[in-house]
Amino acid sequence: MDLGLKGKKAVVTGGTRGIGRAIAEALAAEGVDVAVCARHANEVDETVAALKARGVNACGAAVDISQGEAYQAWIAAAAAELGGIDIFVANVSAGGGMGEDAWRANFETDLLGTTRGIDAALPALKASGAGSIVVISSTAAVETFIAPQPYNAIKAALITHAKQLSQALATDGIRVNCVSPGPVYFPGGAWEYIQNNVAELYASTMAQIPRGSMGTPAEVANAVVFLASPAASLITGVNLIADGGFTKRVQL
Repeated sequence: MDLGLKGKKAVVTGGTRGIGRAIAEALAAEGVDVAVCARHANEVDETVAALKARGVNACGAAVDISQGEAYQAWIAAAAAELGGIDIFVANVSAGGGMGEDAWRANFETDLLGTTRGIDAALPALKASGAGSIVVISSTAAVETFIAPQPYNAIKAALITHAKQLSQALATDGIRVNCVSPGPVYFPGGAWEYIQNNVAELYASTMAQIPRGSMGTPAEVANAVVFLASPAASLITGVNLIADGGFTKRVQL
């Protein structure tokens, strides 16, 4: 199936490892020029080189998402370097944790990182005429997971905001969707840490996944790339659960 992505331009936040890296690579494999940001310059440089090796234009920078002006300036610069933005993927996350510091981190990174990024990308997305925004949320936003924590609540807020944006931006030719992964395992990721340090939680989580294995970054990336593509032109305002059956709610 031709997704119609060749020649498109995309920005992926947190695009150097895990799900973000897989999204950037999957987009590049479809012929999309990609800009990525992350905290560490060496990881950005390595990712950009790997993307260019796929035959597309790529650029990136070490960016602290919580520094709003610098972050938005980078998005504007990425749009100029790529020659526009057709796809914006808000992926970066502060992750789990408890207490006020975690609330601040998730608010600044997940929520403001998404809204600031969308605001900065909007001029280019409107100019695209067929812009697509994909927000990475989590199944922790739709079902009780482990314990009440900032990550869960902020990810839920992103789903609501994305839905309402999808209505507001439709007349500008911009689609807005979410992808909510369940547990995703990759080397160096949170679930590898849990496997090695909180074995009981890892085992109980695995027992809830009918297929018997956690997701991979590449599997999540496939869902993101489809939603971002013209092949999904009729789809906007959805929250796509990608979890191998981990969540048990009925989706109506």
